[in-house]
Amino acid sequence: MGAGAGHTGIRAAARTLAVLVAAGLALTGPGAVTADAAALAGCSGRLAKTARFAGGELRVYKSRQYACAVTVAAKPGVRRAMSVTLQARGGRAVTDKGRFTHQAGPVTVHALNRCVRASASLAGKKTATGWILC
Repeated sequence: MGAGAGHTGIRAAARTLAVLVAAGLALTGPGAVTADAAALAGCSGRLAKTARFAGGELRVYKSRQYACAVTVAAKPGVRRAMSVTLQARGGRAVTDKGRFTHQAGPVTVHALNRCVRASASLAGKKTATGWILC
């Protein structure tokens, strides 16, 4: 195997990646900002509810069958206690908690034709939505 043989495969992979990225950018349309925000949060669907509180915000997303929630720190960086909980009416609550730098979650529940409630905490500050998406 010659000295440049490995570089040919790397160049081909780089070209393929560039084409795929360009194709993805071409497919994004006017709704790309909402989709990008959901992708960054790790949730699919549209942003249905935002609850701001000291230090961050709780975001709840809704797709046809599922609801998803994340707690996002306003100033990411330092590890601190964060949690996010999401519950569909009649179902069990799903929680992600720990010490995070940017966000807690995502947590997802099946919510077809069901109300959900979400709560979040960040460094001792809390918020909750009550029953929403009914």
